[in-house]
Amino acid sequence: MIADVVVGLQHGDEGKGKVTHQLASSGEYTHVLRFNGGCNAGHTIYHLGKKFVTHHIPAGVFYGVKSIIGPGCVINIEKLFKEIKGLESEGINVRDYLYVAGNAHVITAEHMAEDAQDTKIGTTKSGNGPAYRDKYSRVGLRAENCPELAPFIVDLYSELHKDHSVVVLCEGAQGFGLDIDWGDYPYVTSSHCTVGGAVSCGIPHNAIRNVWGVAKAYETYVGAKKFESSDPIFSKIRDVGSEYGATTGRPRQVNWLNIEDLKKSVDINGVTQIVFNKCDILDSVKCWKVITTNGLINFKNATELESYLKGYLHGADIIFSRSPNKI
Repeated sequence: MIADVVVGLQHGDEGKGKVTHQLASSGEYTHVLRFNGGCNAGHTIYHLGKKFVTHHIPAGVFYGVKSIIGPGCVINIEKLFKEIKGLESEGINVRDYLYVAGNAHVITAEHMAEDAQDTKIGTTKSGNGPAYRDKYSRVGLRAENCPELAPFIVDLYSELHKDHSVVVLCEGAQGFGLDIDWGDYPYVTSSHCTVGGAVSCGIPHNAIRNVWGVAKAYETYVGAKKFESSDPIFSKIRDVGSEYGATTGRPRQVNWLNIEDLKKSVDINGVTQIVFNKCDILDSVKCWKVITTNGLINFKNATELESYLKGYLHGADIIFSRSPNKI
């Protein structure tokens, strides 16, 4: 087996969907595996000139690649079928390529009702946290026990380890800053957003070839904690960059890129390639800064910032993207 992994290096909303979508277009992969999260994630994808926002469904369906919702995910069945219907209405053949790992877990109405009461963390109220809690309490509902999902159920071991020709693209959700273990606890999600989340879905660690880390040239966060300062430049970045949640529509808090947090994420994930998205937004507002433990570093232009990032993160190949459609 060969596996490439796409992970978020910040707090989600980094543009992982765009990266996964373009990698899936290569024709190299036999499978695309979503390895964490649920419909709390929203991946914005531009396919053949149209904008799509996926939540459960991996990006491989856009290219006729087997696409699996893995065991690290939780599934809202009603929203999954709504998403299938929406994609099929736009001509995307979903049902022939969508699979669900039998040991993935299901979000129930009770989970949704409980999560709706959250006032402390700032969740998307999608029921993820209660569903994961029940999973680890060993009282959860598995996908293999839901008749509605029966047409999609697959044994992940048999599917991925059946021969040596399997090449998997592992699609992550959220980001390192939201990881249940490594994020800013308790302001985190309930799943593993690192490469470890892919390994826990049956990907051998020695099969991993490339780890694509995705970040923005600045940072955003959606949740209850205070993240954005009073600098009016952040309102401008939010407007120019259309920084509103793909799932909830909530305005994202904005801040400068924290370089040391980013380096930690790169190191722990073993990142081999980094894609910095939305570099054009900073070009538009004509302001380039990063946060360090010693304060802000100001740069005169994008060239200075990019040179600094290449020097600081010299162990990985770096791409600076200024297109919403491709890397």
